[in-house]
Amino acid sequence: MVNAVTTGADAKVSVRNLEIAYGDATALSGVDLDIRENEIFGVIGPANAGKTSFLKALNRMDMFNPEMKVGGDIHFSGRNTRGLRNVYALRRRIGVVFPLPVGLPMNVYDNVALAPRLGGQRNRAELDVIVERCLRRAALWDEVKDRLDTLGSLLSGGQQQRLTIARALSQQPEVLMLDEFSIAVDPVTTMRIEDVLKQLREEMTIILVTNLVQQARRLADRTAFFLDGRCVEIGVTEDLFTGEVRDQRTRDYVEGRFG
Repeated sequence: MVNAVTTGADAKVSVRNLEIAYGDATALSGVDLDIRENEIFGVIGPANAGKTSFLKALNRMDMFNPEMKVGGDIHFSGRNTRGLRNVYALRRRIGVVFPLPVGLPMNVYDNVALAPRLGGQRNRAELDVIVERCLRRAALWDEVKDRLDTLGSLLSGGQQQRLTIARALSQQPEVLMLDEFSIAVDPVTTMRIEDVLKQLREEMTIILVTNLVQQARRLADRTAFFLDGRCVEIGVTEDLFTGEVRDQRTRDYVEGRFG
């Protein structure tokens, strides 16, 4: 079993004594962990365990909620994100895919081209290359290449979720965070996205929050188990299912005894 904190130069994200509260209600407390370069890091746990709050803190989304208070240190590529002034530059490096597809009110092409345009790219030929590359990486190109001028909102639910992934990839993120990405898509699309994530691991770090423990088992190199606002245990994913665990609650959860 791997310890909760794995130090080393290969850590992409390091969290120390993370505390998150909404008003007087504590969402997370005392979280210490490292997420390595080019790994899929799973986060599992029942509802209200603090998983989504964890992602929001990593990407400084607490700025959108005055009730959300974050304490402790979060280092991304060696820099403490809590002290960064240019939060928007940070978010360009950390892409997020939410549980439900969030399509922008524009066509498929412009959904993917928006971030590069905001970054100063104006050359149409270069944008064409970026859009095709991101749609291919999201396993969507073959389905939409002849209707790039169609509103993204008119795609199927599974296609919209993959469009969201393509849009996140257009920022060329170093970290891609996914929060219950399969909650609104069918099993076939879920497996296609899982195949995409396995390939993307070679290029970036992926943080996968999921209520589906078998999904974490299929994808994650290491997994953290959150419960009642605490990080109970972190380990090599397969060990959490088949090896010795430090906390019986971990075994009870992955075997479906609660949650």
